[in-house]
Amino acid sequence: MISNNEDELNNIKKKIVKTQIIGAPGAILLGLGLYGLFGANGDAFHPLLNYISIVNSLLIVGVAIELWQLYVLIPLFKKQSKLSRLI
Repeated sequence: MISNNEDELNNIKKKIVKTQIIGAPGAILLGLGLYGLFGANGDAFHPLLNYISIVNSLLIVGVAIELWQLYVLIPLFKKQSKLSRLI
């Protein structure tokens, strides 16, 4: 029989995975933005990454998604740590 704490811990793990999947495009956008800003030097593998306005937009959206992910994950990690100590 699964205890209430174990069940809640499994739910937290599912929420963490879901949040990480939703946040993955943010990391990709952030990486593309950094590549366009520092690595492309006018010769990017995609022509849109040569335009600074597009690169800035990628950075802003990527950072916003990553900050949201951080805002959601920190309380989940704290709960997970607390429940792991109880089991």
